[in-house]
Amino acid sequence: MPTRQAGGHLQFFTLMENELLPELIAESIRLELNAAELYRLFSRAYTEHSDFWWQLHLEEKSHASLIRVAGDSFTKRGQFPHAMIPGSLKGLQHSNQKIKHLIDRVKTNPPPQHEACHLAIELENESGELHFTQFMEKETDSSLETVFRQLNRGDKAHEERIRAHRKSI
Repeated sequence: MPTRQAGGHLQFFTLMENELLPELIAESIRLELNAAELYRLFSRAYTEHSDFWWQLHLEEKSHASLIRVAGDSFTKRGQFPHAMIPGSLKGLQHSNQKIKHLIDRVKTNPPPQHEACHLAIELENESGELHFTQFMEKETDSSLETVFRQLNRGDKAHEERIRAHRKSI
């Protein structure tokens, strides 16, 4: 369960309070890697816009790495920011299952790029993606969280960028 940090506004999972935390972190990493795989497939399918999709692919892989590092760094201190990942393992598993089905579909029959943009926007609004984005955009008093934001500073606004890309095609 999340708890409030004394004197701060951040909610944290403590290792003793949430035994599912390692699974939540692992499933969140899988979500980011699945998103990266989908965008990699889009970069191959839509060669005229491959740079756009490849950049999103690299950013999602970076998000997975940041969650992995955050898991190591924060849990060594005995706490993990509640807002960085969703608290529902079932929700994350459902999102990952949905994306895996989409990946399988795209491998055999890529949709028109306009539809791919629509699917990508839906993906960016999935629970895990949304949590990560909101975490990276919120105000913080924590120096460790600030470091993670600085590492992620160029990897923002995926949904907005996809919407703009969709209008350009």
